[in-house]
Amino acid sequence: MTESSTHRTFSDIQTKIDRGDVVILTAQEICDRVRNGETFDLHDIDVVTTATSALMSGTYAVLSFKVAQPDTFTKAAKVWINNVPAQVGPCPNERIGILDLIVLGTQVSTIDPDYGAGDLFRDLILGSRVLVEIETDDGQHLSSFTTLKQIPHAMLHASRNAFKNYLAFVNPGKTAVSTIFHSQEMKGNYEEMTFCGCGEINPLENDPELKTIGVGTKVLINGAQGFVTGAGTRSSADNPNLTGIADMHQMNPQFLGGFTTGHGPDIITTWAVAIPVLDKEMLNHILKTDEQIPLKVVDVRNRKPIFEITYGDVWNKTDHGIEFDKKICLKCDVCRVESICPVKAVHWDLETGLKFDRSRCFNCGLCVSRCKGGTFFAHLGSIELEGIDHKVPVTLRQSDRVAALKAAKDLKKQIQKGQFKMTEPVGKITFPGSA
Repeated sequence: MTESSTHRTFSDIQTKIDRGDVVILTAQEICDRVRNGETFDLHDIDVVTTATSALMSGTYAVLSFKVAQPDTFTKAAKVWINNVPAQVGPCPNERIGILDLIVLGTQVSTIDPDYGAGDLFRDLILGSRVLVEIETDDGQHLSSFTTLKQIPHAMLHASRNAFKNYLAFVNPGKTAVSTIFHSQEMKGNYEEMTFCGCGEINPLENDPELKTIGVGTKVLINGAQGFVTGAGTRSSADNPNLTGIADMHQMNPQFLGGFTTGHGPDIITTWAVAIPVLDKEMLNHILKTDEQIPLKVVDVRNRKPIFEITYGDVWNKTDHGIEFDKKICLKCDVCRVESICPVKAVHWDLETGLKFDRSRCFNCGLCVSRCKGGTFFAHLGSIELEGIDHKVPVTLRQSDRVAALKAAKDLKKQIQKGQFKMTEPVGKITFPGSA
């Protein structure tokens, strides 16, 4: 099929992939080149790989596995995995010793308020052995251990993921407030700002009209090949998000985990989406940089918009990753960072001193503002807001641009090596009130 000068098809681009002459760039690579003054025509880019990594509460797992021999018990009434509650069902489990379970991503351990389903899912994917406890309908209590390898069906489902960016939050009030948009109480009087959203590399920012993202689109969810299944809850044409599904057995633990907020554990999830560039209108969206993408600043108490900035204000000229220098640690009697790190990446060891687990770090930056000795450092930036007599520092990010960019690069490599084949949607995603 011959390409049009103004429009291309999935087939056109797949032919170029098969021939080995396809041009694939990450969204970050494209936007960096745009900032350097380069211009692009439709045929300069065939595929852009995009990604987002953030707290995505609308995530849950469906697990099915054997816990006992048949007729050991009649029915399971309640189940906990590593003390995280699981919903029994929806399928019955009468006398077969096999359970079907649903574990919500925001469930919290009954004994550890800082351990939630996100931590459990990560432990499973790491290969750790987990404790399964059962209370039966007749009052029996059974327990066993299992691993992900022993769970034949383990699918991660998204009910509200991959938002088209999100919001920034400030507290105009005089007193601090507890919120899911911070890991501690958020200080008042505009003393700090938190935000979420990966800006220019976000999938739905690059294809906001969902011309190539639809039901059946193949994606990576936490590094595993999965599929978009539709529009997520609370989704609209202006603020879309996606539902999806992927096999947990194939996931990469560095892309997901638990994150403790002011209201308890939440879950980190990472999506990567390949977008074929079909027409000039799509190209115009793809060429938008952070500076052109609005970011609403809202009152954390009621989410009422009070300012508007751009993603350029929070991502440009800032450090996306957190650095660590153990040599300058002050060896405080109580390590403040260990106690507040939302992903438990910091640990004080009496023999070896401060330990920083880079594989767990979400690059949120909270440690930067809380460490007295500057052992953790990064420039997170500060924002000028109209009418406020001081710059408002960013103290916490609930999106990880480092992980998102790695996911976009991984997807690019998989396409180039023939390990990932893009799929044309089998259905278009629509929203309430749309045609």
